[in-house]
Amino acid sequence: MKRSLMLLTAVSALASTGAFAQDASALAKSKNCLACHSVQTKLVGPAYKDVAAKYAGQKGIEDKLVQKVMKGSVGAWGQVPMPANPQVSEAEAHTLVKWVLAQK
Repeated sequence: MKRSLMLLTAVSALASTGAFAQDASALAKSKNCLACHSVQTKLVGPAYKDVAAKYAGQKGIEDKLVQKVMKGSVGAWGQVPMPANPQVSEAEAHTLVKWVLAQK
């Protein structure tokens, strides 16, 4: 728990830097997120800029999206399911979701 809090604090500190964006982008590539998503254009799944716009300002959305990344989901963007991603840790999912929600 303490380690997770420290990691989230570090991620939050990096969130405003270009280093965070580079690291999160590399993480998205390494976890195969970009096989179905892109930042600007809908592929199989929604564009990250569209995800950011849809959920902007919603309380608790980061935790909800982290669960969708980890466990998968269907219905929020149509009937094509997003599979579960067991290769993504909870800390990595938080990093990815923060990055996705920062897209414009």
